Amino acid sequence: MWEQYRSVHPEAVRAAPEYTVEHFGDSARLADELLEIVLSGRKRATAELVADFVSRGDLVPRIGSHWIACDSSGAPRLIIRTTELRLGDFASADAPFAADEGEDDGTLESWRREHRRYWTRVAAARGAEWSEDEEIVFERFAVVWPPAHADDLTAARP
Repeated sequence: MWEQYRSVHPEAVRAAPEYTVEHFGDSARLADELLEIVLSGRKRATAELVADFVSRGDLVPRIGSHWIACDSSGAPRLIIRTTELRLGDFASADAPFAADEGEDDGTLESWRREHRRYWTRVAAARGAEWSEDEEIVFERFAVVWPPAHADDLTAARP
């Protein structure tokens, strides 16, 4: 998948040659569920704790970086490119970000409820206790491969 993308978009790869291979969420069910929301076009944002990047030994993404999103079996399905990043705490999440994340009913209220549950669970899995004061990476992205699912990056986004 990466070689196909690279052959068609060499300039994007030259600008950001690094990529990660991963899936959304912390379970097979969540990986597939969130991937389907991306495939539908509804999900174009994600949020992750800085502490989770650190615990895996990963760097925080940068604008222009790529990741290959896999399904729960590990099969690559999409290439995503980071278009916007910011760091903030839990209280800094806003309604437009919650809507861009596209999960549940898309409201800030459901975003807060579900992310509290999720980050409490993933922090506990690494032996920590989650706090709303922790740094969060708020990331917006575009799907850039395969062409059937790729966003039109020339179109204005709200």
